[in-house]
Amino acid sequence: MSELRLSTLVMPTAETGPANPLPPLFTGFDTHAVADASAADDEMRRNISYGRLSSVLPYTVQDGYGRAREPRAHQVAILENDILRATFLPHTGGRLWSLVHKPSDRELLFRNPVFQPANLALRNAWVAGGVEWNIGTIGHSPTTCAPLHAVRAERPDGTPVLRMYEFERLRRVVFQIDASLPDDSETLLVHVRIVNPNSHEVPLYWWSNIAVAEAPDVRVLAPADGAWQFSYDQVLRHVPVPEHEGLDRSRTARAQAAADYFFDLAPGQRRWIAALDGRGEGLVQTSTDRLRGRKLFLWGRHAGGRRWQEWLSGPDTAYLEIQAGLARTQLEHVPLPAGAEWTWVEAYGLLGADPARVHGDWAGARTAAEAGLDALITREALEAELAGAAAWIDAPPREILAHGSGWGALERRRRLAADDDSLSLPATPFPDGTLGPEQAPWLALLTVGAMPDTPPAVPPVSYETDQGWAPLLAGARDWLGLLHQGVLHTAGGDLVAAEAAWSASVAVRPNAWAYRNLGALADRRGATDAAVHSYLRAHELAPHVVPLVCELLDVLIRGGLPALALSVVDALGAGQRAAGRVRLLEARAALAAGETDRCGALLDEGIEVPTIQEGETSLGDLWREYQEQQAATDVAGRARGVPIPAIPPAYDFTLHPAAD
Repeated sequence: MSELRLSTLVMPTAETGPANPLPPLFTGFDTHAVADASAADDEMRRNISYGRLSSVLPYTVQDGYGRAREPRAHQVAILENDILRATFLPHTGGRLWSLVHKPSDRELLFRNPVFQPANLALRNAWVAGGVEWNIGTIGHSPTTCAPLHAVRAERPDGTPVLRMYEFERLRRVVFQIDASLPDDSETLLVHVRIVNPNSHEVPLYWWSNIAVAEAPDVRVLAPADGAWQFSYDQVLRHVPVPEHEGLDRSRTARAQAAADYFFDLAPGQRRWIAALDGRGEGLVQTSTDRLRGRKLFLWGRHAGGRRWQEWLSGPDTAYLEIQAGLARTQLEHVPLPAGAEWTWVEAYGLLGADPARVHGDWAGARTAAEAGLDALITREALEAELAGAAAWIDAPPREILAHGSGWGALERRRRLAADDDSLSLPATPFPDGTLGPEQAPWLALLTVGAMPDTPPAVPPVSYETDQGWAPLLAGARDWLGLLHQGVLHTAGGDLVAAEAAWSASVAVRPNAWAYRNLGALADRRGATDAAVHSYLRAHELAPHVVPLVCELLDVLIRGGLPALALSVVDALGAGQRAAGRVRLLEARAALAAGETDRCGALLDEGIEVPTIQEGETSLGDLWREYQEQQAATDVAGRARGVPIPAIPPAYDFTLHPAAD
């Protein structure tokens, strides 16, 4: 008997924490930037260059987490029948956290034993494990550590449906995830619908990222003989699979380097990917044809890859990811026409196949897996499931289970004010009751024509980038309205107008937020003196904002003012100085200022940066530079040929070691 219920799951948790109040005006390092796509065909190259964004605005950055974990109860939604039990986290992007095959009591996913955010997502915070639903633009979704609306819906036969949905603010589309477990179904069925309510085409991105446990006997299978390989050198290559450069890439526990392999599935080929163990059993994911791509991601067995696995999920854990997406690679966007909607169905279940064939030659392994998949759920059954959804996918919810953000409600109100009811969607309602503090200033602007009078010591709670807000902000003369004018101009690409608006904002009432934006703009332009001046003024007005401290210190160090950076650090309170990123910047400044003992003391005490970014090597680089400076002064050591010590494991986050 199929059921849907709410429950709680207790696990060691590092809270996501408060959002960063500073708008992410310009992007930083992008691990998905493509330096060389010459091997790709014309369609892929177009998609790679299409739809890229310069910022994650209007979203704010989620970097308020640490590394201390305490037991915490998470609300979960559980779908269950006699064969499978699926556990979802509606407040964490709707993550499918666990999928248990009940007859064998087998967990089919990698279920992370901890909830530990780390800096891998578009908004920074990301957690490993389960199945993540990614939408918006290249990278881990802006909603991955944010709540989704969750409601109970029903299929015509009474089967309960867990519906999770949200208004995605980068592309201004609505996504809807309808998960169900009909009686006796051996697969979890996940219907996905994306609605473009706009009068223009939008670049679209979707990837379902599936974490499964990695082990020496696990083999990843997909119906392809080649793949597009992408790693941290940012070069896209077409390579054979499974054998490449003398190594079987389908057996991830043997690989040293982290890498992405996007399987090159032939047109007309059934879409699926599986990770099977030594018994020929494991998770399979399949879908209708709209979900075109399949990918394998592995961390690799080198020191940096092992460090990242430990960083994300604790010691003695290892996982890999098998993924499915709209495009052939994760480096692409595809165009969703104006007013259009796209739907597809995904199925997740336990696949079993002859282990001798699964772990034999590649062609035989694929054939065996496809036979096992057909026994689990046929391609025709999945297509029938998609067609049959027309009878219930538009049905309104029967019960509210959890609330998402209020941004859909605000956007619905803004559009209705312009006689546009495109967000009045019965299956995915955005009621006024979901409006909250983040939407309050924008709702006031919409309804009374001005934002509330706010003391400049109070940071802005949110931002908007849709140019539909521009007419409402055009007449603003208050510091906050002018600040938001500048952000809106930045989103539209008019940096001259943005600078004028922020300058007007600080002229009306000096505020740290506009000064910081002026500093960030000057830094982008390479105007170091102006950047330093604006950042120092911002810090003077808001000395307790740690993200602002970090940006200031970084500007000072890169601007050749490490001694000034150290004086800023010396004036901080103990809590600010203890922040991991501040300690890293202090050590960098000390090394640049010639205070090697101060840098060495910090390194010896230990520097832990909770927000270290995927692909960032700053800790290892600092260690190496410090050791090189020490070696340069150690004449006797150089004479004896004493080597520079290796980077300690705690500081080694390198993801691009020598090739396998």
